[in-house]
Amino acid sequence: MSIFWLALAAFSIGSEAFVIAGLLPVIAADVHISLAATGQLVTLYALTYAIGSPILAVLFNDFDRKVTLTLALVAFIVGNLIAATADGFTTLMLSRMLMALGAGLCMPTANAVAVAMAVPERRGRAIALVTSGLTVATVLGVPIGTLIGSHFGWRAAFVLVAILGTVALIGLQLGLPRGLPRTTATLAQRFAIARHGGVLQALLITVLWAAGAIGAFTYLSVPLRSLGFTVTDISFALLLSGIGAAAGNLLGGHLVDRLGSFRTATTALAIVIATLLLQSLALKFAPPHAAAPIFLALMFLQSVAGWKFYPAQVTTLLRLAPDAPMIALSLNASAMYLGIAIGGAAGGAVVAHLPASDIGWIAGCSVTAALVLHLFRASRQRLNLAQIAG
Repeated sequence: MSIFWLALAAFSIGSEAFVIAGLLPVIAADVHISLAATGQLVTLYALTYAIGSPILAVLFNDFDRKVTLTLALVAFIVGNLIAATADGFTTLMLSRMLMALGAGLCMPTANAVAVAMAVPERRGRAIALVTSGLTVATVLGVPIGTLIGSHFGWRAAFVLVAILGTVALIGLQLGLPRGLPRTTATLAQRFAIARHGGVLQALLITVLWAAGAIGAFTYLSVPLRSLGFTVTDISFALLLSGIGAAAGNLLGGHLVDRLGSFRTATTALAIVIATLLLQSLALKFAPPHAAAPIFLALMFLQSVAGWKFYPAQVTTLLRLAPDAPMIALSLNASAMYLGIAIGGAAGGAVVAHLPASDIGWIAGCSVTAALVLHLFRASRQRLNLAQIAG
C-alpha cells in the first residue's frame, strides 16, 4: 500500500510540473506580465530541480527515509500554497523554486524507498509503479488541473495539487515504516559515474531531447490559442497529449525488449523531429479548417514518439552504468529537467520575438542535435568494439 502513496506523491508532482503549460495565458493576464516571462516559471522550476535534486539527495543521505519524504512533501505543499496566494511575479518565482526543491528531493527518495521495500525480483516493477504517477499525471492531472484553473482561477490549480500532496503525505505517515536502508551516493560518486564511458554523452542526449520534445510542451497553449482553441479545447489537447505520452512510454518499453534500445531511440527521435517540423508547417500553410486537426494529430504523434524514447534512453544508461543504476536514473532525471529549463528559456525567446509557428522547428533543431549525437555515440561504440575484436 505504501507504493500507492509514493505513486500519488509522484502524481501530484507531475501534475504541478506541467499544469502551468495550459495556464500560461491566464497567469500572464492576471499578474500583468508577458507570456514569455510567465513561461520562465517553468524554466526556473526545471533548473532548480536539475541542480537541487542531486545536492539535496546527498545532504539528506543520513536522514531517515520517512523523515526525508515528509520534509520534501511539506516543502512541495507549502510552495503550492504560497503560489496560490502570491500577489506578484517574484513570489510566484520563489514558490516555484520551493516546489522544485521539494519535488527534487521527493522523487529520488521515493524511488529509493520503493527499491528498499521490494524483493529483488520486483524492484523494477516497484520503481515503475512509483514513476507511473508521473505518467498518469500527464494523462489526467495536467488537463484536469488546467480545466479547473481556467474556470475557477489559476490559483485553484495550485490548491488542487497541494491537496493531492497532502493526501499522499498523510498516507505515507500512516503506512511507511521507519528505518529503511539508506543508499544515496555522494556527489563524488555521481560525478564519477557521469564521467564513465559514454554516460556523459548519453546525458547530453537526454538534455537535447528534453529541451526540444518537452520544452515545446511548455508553450503548447500559444499555437493552440492561435488556432482559436478555447480553454476547454486546450484541456482536451493536453489530455490527448498525455494519452500519447502514456502510450509512448508503454510502447517504448515493449519495443526495447523486441528491437533493442538503439533502434527504438533512433526511430523515436526521428519521428519527434518530423512531427515538430510538420507542426510549424501546418501552422503556417495549412488551410484554416484543416490546421487544427492536423496540429492535434501531429501533437499526439509527437507525444507518443517523445516518450517512446524515454525507456530506451533509460535502458541505455543502465547498460552503461550497470553497477550504479540508481545514480544513473538520478543523473538522467536531472539531465531531463535541465533540458526542460533550456527549452523553456528558448521557447520564451521565441514567443517574445517570433511567431508561434516557429516553436516547432526550433524545438526540432534541438532534437535533431540529440539524434546526431545518439548516432555518433553508437558509431563510436561499434568502432571500439570492432577494434577490441580485431
